[in-house]
Amino acid sequence: MSVELDEVTSFLAQHEPFSRLPEEELATLAGQLSIIYLRRGDTPVHRGETNEFLHIIRTGAVDVIGEDGVLLDRREAGLTFGYSTLQGEPTSAYDMVAVEDSLVFTLPQQAFSALAQSNPDLGRFFSAQSRQVRAAARELADAAPSDVLRTPLSDLARTDVLTTVASTTIADAAQLMTERGVSSLLVTHGQQKLEGIVTDRDLRSRVLAVGLSTTRPVGEIMTADPVTVSADAPAMEALLHMAERGIHHLPVVDEGRLHGIVTQSDVTRLLHNDPVYLAADLSRRGSRAELADAFTEATRLAGRFVERGSTPAEAASLVTLAADAVARRLCTLAEEELGPPPVDYSFVAVGSQGRREMALASDQDNALVLSDDYNPAAHGEYFERLTTFVCEGLAEAGQVLCPGEMMAMTPAWRMTSSEWIETFRHWIRDPQPDALLNAQIFFDFRVLYGSEELGRHVHTAAVEMGKGATRMHAHLASLAARREPPLTFFRGLVVERDGDYANTLDIKKGGTAGIVQMGRLFALSSGSAVVDTRQRLKEAAGDAVSRQGAQELLDAFDFLRALSFQHQARQLREGVKPDYHIDPKGLGRLERERLRDAFRAIKSMQNALATKYPVRSI
Repeated sequence: MSVELDEVTSFLAQHEPFSRLPEEELATLAGQLSIIYLRRGDTPVHRGETNEFLHIIRTGAVDVIGEDGVLLDRREAGLTFGYSTLQGEPTSAYDMVAVEDSLVFTLPQQAFSALAQSNPDLGRFFSAQSRQVRAAARELADAAPSDVLRTPLSDLARTDVLTTVASTTIADAAQLMTERGVSSLLVTHGQQKLEGIVTDRDLRSRVLAVGLSTTRPVGEIMTADPVTVSADAPAMEALLHMAERGIHHLPVVDEGRLHGIVTQSDVTRLLHNDPVYLAADLSRRGSRAELADAFTEATRLAGRFVERGSTPAEAASLVTLAADAVARRLCTLAEEELGPPPVDYSFVAVGSQGRREMALASDQDNALVLSDDYNPAAHGEYFERLTTFVCEGLAEAGQVLCPGEMMAMTPAWRMTSSEWIETFRHWIRDPQPDALLNAQIFFDFRVLYGSEELGRHVHTAAVEMGKGATRMHAHLASLAARREPPLTFFRGLVVERDGDYANTLDIKKGGTAGIVQMGRLFALSSGSAVVDTRQRLKEAAGDAVSRQGAQELLDAFDFLRALSFQHQARQLREGVKPDYHIDPKGLGRLERERLRDAFRAIKSMQNALATKYPVRSI
């Protein structure tokens, strides 16, 4: 493709290092250039592949991506890329990815070499640029977290596990466990195929407590098809499984074969050696007073974990894990104080805790589902005392009371299963502002304690009703579209002008909240019971939203959450109450660019929603 030489020469003369060239050499260089067009997402240079061109960006922007998708640099108009392969190793150490539609000049290697030979300063300029990028890559690698929660379970699991077959008697199984001094036994068959697990707890509750004969086969008391975890999974995954299910032993498998077993004690010992220690055994604390500040402590430790390089998903999971554990322990303590519950109930988390997406500044959002056998006159006082005990205990632990009183201790959020289903039906059929506000929070629904069946029944019914509720979908789309990112028409960042948060922008209000809302909309419209935002977006890809659109929202969500966690971690370290107000001037150039990109991705999807749903008429 031909180019206007005068215009190209003028452009080169404005940018280093070409501005150093004499006019005649500039003109010669301009005549040697070709021009290519890159669409956003195109990768003109791939890591590990040969590159034979110097690339000069005329318009647009290109990211330099290192190993593991790490952003090393962003090149804009007037800057170059691809020069490292022209001066040394011919294969590229980086991916070059267009982040905007771009026009790029290309110069063949032979012409580049001749130019560098006749102009040593130009060659030294590009050599220095290469060293800077390599230094950035090394710095990021050196700064990568060594946190033990990413230790693969293959390094942690005990491989000398005690196994037997299902026909072994209970007495013999107990004898084997005693002789080996272990608290669990795995039941296998065939080629190390896992069939079940028996623990000390099973021997007490399923044998001794019910007077079962010890001559019976151990297969009768084992937990069949137990939860397992892959050998290449991180310790973090085992910790989350154990906390969520209240178990202490996890079989580890490798390509379907038994590899070993990991226990809660194994992970706890691992964590004790790490500054970020989040495995304080909350289940052993004997009173509400002993749980005081437990959640605050966990968020502070999670903040330190963030500063060591944790991903947003890991940090959110750790904070949520702590909140869940405190709530479960408080429910248990409440029952110990008040006596057994008169009817079945489910204590449920909603909102960010329901989605497992809590930040370091999250408050309480919870509710109670009661059996339809509930009688207010006979049972009301019990559950009022229980929920007050739990919610006030959570506040004492550091998870502050919800300003909107969306908590189980509020009478309005204690309902029977049938009442909850009818309430969801009302919200769906008549999506007024209050109903929409409630629906946004309560559709993100997860059982923490009590009857799993009760809570699942309500959530399943709500999801089924929500699938065909096109009017509600339009209202939710409208809400998502109105959460305008703080971005001007010309990609400038909009900050608050005055008040306590002057010169900052709310990264939740204008960023993550909109993505969460979109994920919720996509899930409801498809009838998906999934509650966490990332999984909702992944499921929606190629259906409710294009694959590219879903990926851009995922990238934006991860980046904005990372900024939020980093900001809040810093505030906690400095003794400041965490919030979501970011000062863009405190960010580096690349971070500001990525912030703009994230907001632009949100805005683009909002425009798509406005086309799909009649949001302007609502």
